[in-house]
Amino acid sequence: MNTQVLVPKGNETVSVQLTVKELMALSGERFPYDNELMSQLKKKLKRSLERELLDTDNRPISFHQLNM
Repeated sequence: MNTQVLVPKGNETVSVQLTVKELMALSGERFPYDNELMSQLKKKLKRSLERELLDTDNRPISFHQLNM
């Protein structure tokens, strides 16, 4: 099954400020004594993505709308 995903602004760049530790976690480094790191990082990235994906009414685009 071939599913095409349309992403508004899909080729635009986005800047997100990350700490060195967050960047290391994204690159695959494990921090077993910091249980909250990945969940906080995912929340930070999701908030940034939601800010970028605003429709004309300034409402976030539902992630379900991205699958067409």
